[in-house]
Amino acid sequence: MKRLLPLLLILPQAGFRPAPLPPPMPQDGPVRVALVDRDRGTELRSYPADGQRWVAGERGHRYAVRLYNDSPRRVLVVLSVDGVNAISGEDADPSQTGYVLNPGQRADITGWRKTQDEVAQFVFSSPSGSYASRTGRPDNVGVVGVAVFEEARRWYPRPQPILRGRAGPAPASASASAEASAAADASASRIEGYSAKSQAPALGTGHGARESSSVRDTDFERATRSPAQVLQLRYDSARNLRARGILLDSPSRLDRQPQAFPNRYVPDPPAR
Repeated sequence: MKRLLPLLLILPQAGFRPAPLPPPMPQDGPVRVALVDRDRGTELRSYPADGQRWVAGERGHRYAVRLYNDSPRRVLVVLSVDGVNAISGEDADPSQTGYVLNPGQRADITGWRKTQDEVAQFVFSSPSGSYASRTGRPDNVGVVGVAVFEEARRWYPRPQPILRGRAGPAPASASASAEASAAADASASRIEGYSAKSQAPALGTGHGARESSSVRDTDFERATRSPAQVLQLRYDSARNLRARGILLDSPSRLDRQPQAFPNRYVPDPPAR
């Protein structure tokens, strides 16, 4: 029997504020990924080292995974945080449920999905306090990854509305399933092997306070059984990154572009 997976369409948030796009990182595929420190209100810069991209987080700060769909078509993004699917809580695998982004959409995923209207915030925590460690899965703490699928082309006589419902990928043959499994195992081996030869991570992702975040089910047919793109970001404390020889820019040295309208909302009046 064909397994049906819930695929979630991200809805625009109330009070959504578009932000200038950062310079694109060199990536082959339709999606860009960044981490955002929500307490500072800044997109965290990533730094290359040992064939990976590294981000410096700060313990106790809330963060979001920012997704940019730079393509003219819808895409499905399966999101893994510390090796755990951020929607289902399963050990992450590309075949699982994910988020659907519309063409050109930017979306901030702010936490572990609890319902269609609520998430538990992503918070930089100690490795032992991370959700993955607390559920007995500490091996991949310190990495955020996405598997991106393009949508199969459909030819309609007229534009179609987005329907509520559930859909999953086409059934895979035994050989295709084995190939996907081997690719996932190889990816996990790369992550675990890198962790084994480096110092212990100082950060993980905790299961924070609940907050509103609305999505809904949608139909999505994957164009291929294997992801069109797989990306990952490693994160750790600034101290650990410097210990690895990664030179970090201080916030005061980061380039800031002039803003025509820097004040977004009405401030409170001075206290009497």
